[in-house]
Amino acid sequence: MERRVAIIGAGLSGLLACKYILEKGFHPIVFEAEDDIGGLWRHTIASTKLQSNKESWEFADFPWPSSVTDENPNNEQVFDYLNSYAKHFGIIPCIKFNSKVLDIDYVGDSDEEILSWDLWGGAGTPFGSKGKWHLTIQDTNTLSTQVHEVEFVVLCLGKYSGIPKIPEFPEGHGPEVFKGKVLHSMDYSNLDNKAAAELIKGKRVTIIGSQKSAIDIAVECANTNGAKYPCTLVQRTTHWFLPHLFVWGISIGYFYSNRFAELLIHKPQESFLHSLVATLLSPLRWSFSKVVESYLKWALPMKKFGLIPKQSFHQDISSCEIAMLPDKYYDKLEEGSILVKPSQGFRFVEEGVLVNGDSAPIESDIVIFATGYKGEEKLKGIFKSPIYQKYINDQPAPTIPLYRQIIPPKIPQLAVIGYAETLSNLYANEIRSKWLAHFLDGNIKLPSIKNMGDEIQAWRDYMTLYSGKYYWKTCIFTCAIWYNDQLCKDMGLNHKRKKGFFAELFQPYGPADYVTLRP
Repeated sequence: MERRVAIIGAGLSGLLACKYILEKGFHPIVFEAEDDIGGLWRHTIASTKLQSNKESWEFADFPWPSSVTDENPNNEQVFDYLNSYAKHFGIIPCIKFNSKVLDIDYVGDSDEEILSWDLWGGAGTPFGSKGKWHLTIQDTNTLSTQVHEVEFVVLCLGKYSGIPKIPEFPEGHGPEVFKGKVLHSMDYSNLDNKAAAELIKGKRVTIIGSQKSAIDIAVECANTNGAKYPCTLVQRTTHWFLPHLFVWGISIGYFYSNRFAELLIHKPQESFLHSLVATLLSPLRWSFSKVVESYLKWALPMKKFGLIPKQSFHQDISSCEIAMLPDKYYDKLEEGSILVKPSQGFRFVEEGVLVNGDSAPIESDIVIFATGYKGEEKLKGIFKSPIYQKYINDQPAPTIPLYRQIIPPKIPQLAVIGYAETLSNLYANEIRSKWLAHFLDGNIKLPSIKNMGDEIQAWRDYMTLYSGKYYWKTCIFTCAIWYNDQLCKDMGLNHKRKKGFFAELFQPYGPADYVTLRP
């Protein structure tokens, strides 16, 4: 059987998947709808920087150039870094640009046959069945279409782009009654820096959202307009944001990114001993959270502006809801160029936005929804078959069902990279791409479909336990080492990456620990 592999998307995860699949002797073809690589990093606002420091966001075998001295490189530096990586490892010739994948369709094995399988693909191997994938590709320049046939598909679509999430409103209460301009943060990010600055200059801007993109755009508006035209942030929920990665002079990695920290939490499919230790040490987990919270309350004027979250820091970090503050954010609050308005609901009126409980609207010229994306819907929409759409987005669960956060048990000859989050997604996706390349080369055999489903449910139970009501995406940060251990064991590699007992237990884990990870 031929072993043709298609990768959809040339963002970060697509580049990583292509690089490691190339190393195994395959000749993957990457379909990218735009005219360049980079995905999300092609469409960021001017002030966007890395959330983590560059040491935590670095390719295992391709370090940052010495010319980049910033601890948190900006969007242009990141984009240049991705381009250099793609050119260095010969990824660019594999990419077909301006090639939008309209849908993918699996043909060869009937739905009845697939349902009867005990093993994924019938044999638990990547090329074990007679089926093939048909990809309908549209040339975005000519709008002509053609069908490509491959044996394996890797979806690297990215979850923070494509389909914006916009609140729904009763008739007469939505954007249609507003006399100003309404757009989503995706539309704003797609503008070049000059056009974005012109759009907001001298305008009263209201931003709807509580996450990183909302506060980044708010700071950009404040830098442009100052207190004369203050930007208003309408927030339903306040989250914990970090000014840097140190707490009382100690790297936060010592609290949350080492093996000792992971002993304090229950993990998916853990042993009885692990469960007992996590239960006995739970007070220490609570104290770690309180130490971080006490520092942030001391270092930042959170109380003054009513920005102390109701949920714990541990709940936010377990949900991947924390983020880095943009430069001088609280300075902008102090000078009045950013106003924060807490609200559980709002509606549009002619003059702007009226939040629940207020009698007067927030007068606005522009309203920007920084309300996220429907990443699961984008992934679902790529499948032509309604049955596969159901398999990849098995409602009411809020996350994509993936074994090892890579393989959908009910869909053969297909993998997904990039939908599980940590606080440094580069090296997390890099390890997954190594695992996938090893699997495609025939060196990993999957367990039964039932056992794969059991693992998926165990991860969902873990996220429900620690994320609570903020469980709406796959966040594996607080047991990322545990997760990486499973991938290393699958590949037959030593999962303990430190030298010495105490280093293994207490030193934070990061990309440098997996530099020599070679199957």
